[in-house]
Amino acid sequence: MRSPLRVAFAAVAFAVAAGPASAQSDYPQKPVRIMVGANAGGGTDVIARMLAEKFAESLKQPFVVENRPGASNTIAADLTAKAPADGHTLLVATNTGQAIAPHLIKLNFDPLKQLQPVGLIVVVPNVLVVGDKVPAKDVKELVAMAKDKPGQLKYASSGVGSTQHIAGEAFDQAAGVKTVHVPYKGSSQAHVDILGGNVEMMFDTTSSAMPHIKSGRFRPLAVTSPKRSAELPNVPTIAEVGYPAAEMTTWYGMFVTGGTPKPVVDKLAAELKRVLALPEVQARLRGLGGEPGNLTPEQFAEMNKAEFDRFGALIRAANIKAE
Repeated sequence: MRSPLRVAFAAVAFAVAAGPASAQSDYPQKPVRIMVGANAGGGTDVIARMLAEKFAESLKQPFVVENRPGASNTIAADLTAKAPADGHTLLVATNTGQAIAPHLIKLNFDPLKQLQPVGLIVVVPNVLVVGDKVPAKDVKELVAMAKDKPGQLKYASSGVGSTQHIAGEAFDQAAGVKTVHVPYKGSSQAHVDILGGNVEMMFDTTSSAMPHIKSGRFRPLAVTSPKRSAELPNVPTIAEVGYPAAEMTTWYGMFVTGGTPKPVVDKLAAELKRVLALPEVQARLRGLGGEPGNLTPEQFAEMNKAEFDRFGALIRAANIKAE
């Protein structure tokens, strides 16, 4: 015969074990919002809508993308951080909003404490490109040009605090040169001036620059990712040409409100992992020049914190200010 104490302990153990399982199996209980800090049609929006479709199919609830652009992608993050911690508000974000913007603008939330990482979606390399009117055929020649004309070579970006901007600052520090940052309201506007010869170079994402690279109007000199891009296998990495400190990628990740129960986070992470393994999703992400993610929530949290610290140090060293 089992003692009452053992029966009581067994009941408690069952309740503890059943609670998380129940929380996971019941989720989601209503439509889920996916917040995006960029306009419809952009890379973040495209990725979020692709995930929304796949999640809705398997989790049997609508996943609705809401675009809240502005403030370097932090408006959407702010709304997610302050939402109920039940997993029904998600955020698809990039390192621009999560790791760069917090060092440039004052936020009304803590991005490390109030946003829980779920998983890495994709990493897209940045690529150093020059216009076809620029004579430099490789990074060595470009650095020589910059040293011969200090403060005269210009690099474009999609805005202050973008990965393109920070990559340019990191390159200046690593190569010991001084170039001039010219911010635009998006990559497409920057491309116009590069093609026209008004700006010499850009540290653009491969997904954005690839059409002009394929047409021959942009010359790729180096990818700023740790390894070569499958889309540009003959282009060396920035580390291979001697400047590892200038490595830069644009990553996209999924977050949920901080304090969301772990079983819900784990269910979302498992679903994200399943979706990222689908052949059609992999093909679409690689078509953007990206490498699909495969990190646990804990691993992605470590990466997110490391990126936050790295960008903070770089921004302080370069004395970059929001304009």
